Amino acid sequence: MRYPTAISRLLGFEIVAVGPGTASLRVAADAERHGNQQGTVHGGFLVELADAAIGTACSTLTAPGESFTGIDLRATFLRPVWAGELLARARPTHTGRTISHYTCDITREDGKPVATVTSAIMALRGDRATGR
Repeated sequence: MRYPTAISRLLGFEIVAVGPGTASLRVAADAERHGNQQGTVHGGFLVELADAAIGTACSTLTAPGESFTGIDLRATFLRPVWAGELLARARPTHTGRTISHYTCDITREDGKPVATVTSAIMALRGDRATGR
């Protein structure tokens, strides 16, 4: 696994905690850099932050020679962000042999929730993991 990933470097994501199946990432968000047409931080930016946290969490449970891929991703946006530090905390809700489910909660620096993202992850083994 490559850390930090190219997209995480580009967007300024920082890993702040990692444990078995869990990960927390933070980023300084600003609508001037990460904004949408309404002047708030873009939902796609929030989803990428959650996806990076989920991928990091999942990688802690991936055995040598294995890989994984996301097969589903759903976001629920709870409140807007204009600027400030965001914290994304990912954890598994179910870990199966082939399919696992993760959730990631993103909070603003005032502790209020911004979004919840869920994802289904498929484990890849053997030839399916080669080159990934």
